[in-house]
This record gives sequence, C-alpha cells and structure tokens, in this order.
Amino acid sequence: MSTNKIMPDELRRHPLFGGLDNDQLAQLMETARVIQLDEGQQLFQCQQEARQFFMVRSGTIRLFLSAPDGAEKVIHLIAAGETFAEAITFMEGQIYPVNASALDACEVLAFSNKAYRTILHSSTDTCFRLMADMSKWLKRQITDIDALTLQNATLRFTNYLLHQVPAGTEHEVAITLGAPKNVIASRLSIQPESFSRILRNLQSEGHITVDGNVIYIKDINTLGQ
Repeated sequence: MSTNKIMPDELRRHPLFGGLDNDQLAQLMETARVIQLDEGQQLFQCQQEARQFFMVRSGTIRLFLSAPDGAEKVIHLIAAGETFAEAITFMEGQIYPVNASALDACEVLAFSNKAYRTILHSSTDTCFRLMADMSKWLKRQITDIDALTLQNATLRFTNYLLHQVPAGTEHEVAITLGAPKNVIASRLSIQPESFSRILRNLQSEGHITVDGNVIYIKDINTLGQ
C-alpha cells in the first residue's frame, strides 16, 4: 500500500543506507520526501541542477538522453528498490547528466544531497562502511556492463530474460516484461528490427513463445546456450 511515510527498513536493504546508524538514518529521513509520478511524467531534465538523489519505491523510472532530431536513447531502467543520481552527490558540479521520467505510475523517494554529505562528513567509520557496501555493488554493475558490451545481441537479450527468472525456477517460466519492447531494446543497445528478429528466431528454435508482453521460456537451462 502506498504511504507518504518512509520506513527505515525499506532503506537499509540498499548499500547507500545500510551503513548508516539509527540516528544518521533518522537525520536523512527528516529531509526526505515521497514523490508521486504519473506515466510519462518527468522527474528532472538533463543539465538541471541536482540537489537530490532518488530511490524507486514502486514502478519504473526511465533514464534517457534526447538527440537534436528528437530521438531518445534509453540509458537505464530503474526498478523498485534501486537508487539513481546518487553519484552526483559526491561531485563538484552537481548537474543531472540525463533526463528522468516515469515509465509507468511511480512512487519515488527523494533524498537531500546536502544532508547525506553532512552525515558522511561527520563520521569516518560510516564512510568506510559505505565504501565497502558500494564496492560490492560496483562489482555487480561491472559484470552487467561486461554482459552488455562483450556479448552479442541475442545473448544480451537472453541474459536479460534469465535475470528476471525467480529464484528456485527449474525449467518453464513466464516472464512479464516490465517495459515496452522498444524500451528494452534501447536499454540493451539492440536495434528494433534486430530485436524483432531475435524474438522470431528464439520462437522458431523452440526456446520461447511470446504473448504480448509475456514471454514463456520453455527451459531456462537451454536458453542462451
């Protein structure tokens, strides 16, 4: 259920907040607020002054760049439980480098950059805990980047699907895509026509069937091999 109250437990699961003690977390939450966004509503624009970083409570946020001809490149899709724009907190020139808008109806938690920096300045121990947690997170991100840049388009898509598979699944599974196919294609750096061809090939090979935004994987153990 949606609520304007921010609970400590929903923050502690993220590495940005897990190293804060109870008093520090309470201090940060004093300046935090909940933002409700409708589908397509913009949260911030590229080159806008950055005073806050964010965490998605529900829905999906789309980070993108716009070309002079109006074309858009999706940089990242931010799902519930993930943060974004936090790196700017530690930079001198605090400007958002991308646009952010709601892919669907969203609830976003906004945190003050200034309040977060004040907490870190006050405690060296907290800084070291943050560095340890963020190092683990960065290692996972590097693995994801390697997958996007080193693998071919079909492997990028099949790995994307496999990352959506619930833990404990053994063979068949239905995956509901959390974004339109063209948005996912852009996120995976796949041209729309190539994305459609990949879907057709995987279906003809018997790996998947597609029904709208639901993809049925016949066997997760053979997909992508």
